[in-house]
Amino acid sequence: MTGVDYPERGFRPAKAVHETGRRLAGYCERFGVPFEYHGIAKKLETLQPEDFEIAVDELVVVNSLYVQKRLPDETLEANNPRDAYFELIRKLNPDLFIEGVVNAAFNAPFFITRFREALFFYSSVYDLFEATMPRGSQERMMIERELYGRIVQNVIACEDAAREERPETYRQWHGRTLRAGFVQVPLDQEFLNRAKDKVKANYHKDFVLGEDNHWMIQGWKGRVLYALSIWKPA
Repeated sequence: MTGVDYPERGFRPAKAVHETGRRLAGYCERFGVPFEYHGIAKKLETLQPEDFEIAVDELVVVNSLYVQKRLPDETLEANNPRDAYFELIRKLNPDLFIEGVVNAAFNAPFFITRFREALFFYSSVYDLFEATMPRGSQERMMIERELYGRIVQNVIACEDAAREERPETYRQWHGRTLRAGFVQVPLDQEFLNRAKDKVKANYHKDFVLGEDNHWMIQGWKGRVLYALSIWKPA
């Protein structure tokens, strides 16, 4: 397994990705599962196929969940980093490419548009917390302040290269992925139905899990927050 994350600021840029590897190794040792791990701390657009140390005839699955939102686009750089991201995945020639995206439209260059979209999206996120976690929960306060609070601040207060959070809707990513030379793999309906049944039986009634154009969509009170789809090179 190869784990990739953006480098952290400071003297240990690969700390988080290596810590993830240690935790996974501990779980695998506990259950007797053979495990090898290679951690990479680089910006996605700077990665090269040789960074991944893929063996000949190795089955390759690229699992890219919610990281594309930090990629600059063609409005910021002439050599579009999002094109470089897809080109890298094509060069890896995966058997499957799992793409998970934050379904939000914060990539607009105009402040009012960006503010309005952030307000709608994070109102749903914080309403979800209000319905499912106690107000005094330390975990909730940490998530709201340290994770989502910083993201909201970046979306609203930063411009140009300083604005790192640039998510687009899953429909926009659908078009980008098609143009990059991938074809969609239909979702397994049995798996999807089992997931729906589990959400209905065990989770809050306002959670949403469904399908749209072969994307598994997840949300809250009718607003889609996240979406996931499976692709392969054309």
